[in-house]
Amino acid sequence: MFTQLSLRNFKAWRDAEYLDASGQSQVGRINIPLAPVTMLLGTNSSGKSSLLQALLLLKQTVASPDRSVHLNLGGNEANDYFNFGHFDDVLTHNASPRQFELGFKFRHPDSNSASAKQRLPSGEFSATYGRTSAGSAVVQALALSSDTAVYRALRRDKGAYSIMVGDQARGKSRMYAPERSIALPAEAIQLLATDGPMVEDISLALRRELEAIAYLGPLRRKPERDYTWNKSRPGELGIDGAEVINALLASALSRSKNKDDDTAQIIQKVSAWLARMGVAEKIEVKQLGHSTRYEVVVYKDGIAANLRDVGIGVSQVLPVITLAFFAPIGSTIILEEPEIHLHPLAQAVLAELFVEVSRERKIQFVVETHSEHLFRRLQTLVARDSSTRDQCLLYFVERAGADAKLKPLELDPYGRLTEWPPMFFGDALGETREQARLMFERQRAGSSK
Repeated sequence: MFTQLSLRNFKAWRDAEYLDASGQSQVGRINIPLAPVTMLLGTNSSGKSSLLQALLLLKQTVASPDRSVHLNLGGNEANDYFNFGHFDDVLTHNASPRQFELGFKFRHPDSNSASAKQRLPSGEFSATYGRTSAGSAVVQALALSSDTAVYRALRRDKGAYSIMVGDQARGKSRMYAPERSIALPAEAIQLLATDGPMVEDISLALRRELEAIAYLGPLRRKPERDYTWNKSRPGELGIDGAEVINALLASALSRSKNKDDDTAQIIQKVSAWLARMGVAEKIEVKQLGHSTRYEVVVYKDGIAANLRDVGIGVSQVLPVITLAFFAPIGSTIILEEPEIHLHPLAQAVLAELFVEVSRERKIQFVVETHSEHLFRRLQTLVARDSSTRDQCLLYFVERAGADAKLKPLELDPYGRLTEWPPMFFGDALGETREQARLMFERQRAGSSK
């Protein structure tokens, strides 16, 4: 689970002001704590999506087939999540120096268990990137940290890198250049001698955390009338949920009778949550005759209909619910606008889905949303002790000129906001006052006739 995201000069996120030990004002990277359920709210184009994209940029970098790449800014539509363009497209406008930073901290939810002792329980990654003469991003400084040590690679002249353990330099060479942002090459590992295995463990843990991210974007694929199933389970659902039906087919047609088999239980769990949302009673998969094609049938008010023939909200929320149970235990799910095309009650129930699945399956949800109903249900869950303020973190993103600013939304034990941002969900009180004023004016005008 990611416990903190750090940024500086990344797109709209410039830096943060803070006081040093002597009380002097300084600027540095923005550190954003993350919880099992983290919700980002704010206006359009405020910078919310950029926070999510920072993790996805690192995820697509570690998946790059070229291990010598420092940062994969995209361009391969088949394999990359985003095409970030060029270095200058990522760098904050007028940034000085012309460098940006990305970083995160992580820990395993079961870090106190026996199984966690076989892997790195927690760690930290931080990298500063500059621009080469060819225009690509290059690591200027890399820090890989465990609970006991910090290992650094610092770029020097002519592309050489110094390898550091704490403040001690171990050597310098062009052969020590980092790989895929998170790892050191074999030559640097050999240089580190007895420290080498720990660096490899940190890099492997970082890679696993990034690979365990599942992302679902705001634009999801519309359903087909029927589907062919190749009798396999998809590896992921896709950023537009393109593989969600194959995942449901694999669940419905699985031969497994094991009640603990997550794959076999997905379609039942999806049906149960659709019912809680009030959008359908259940869904089923039906074979069309003796062919290899299948349709997804939605039941509502005792009527069965093809998924293609029901409201668009059902097909748009299917990937959201399915992903919650399809993603392996311990994954991080990043969602943009999960509430799209849903009525208010269904939007509110999404908050219950995130809280319950996070607790039961150790899934982390990082959600960008515009839904007032989702947010208010999360407040209610805190008020009724169904969730805690530690389990849920809420942020409001707003613009200050060209820069994005982050405002934590603090909840008291009763789920109430201690301070509301101005015009948070519009001016509801002002709308009510205006309606009342117009009503009295019209009543007065009618009585005077």
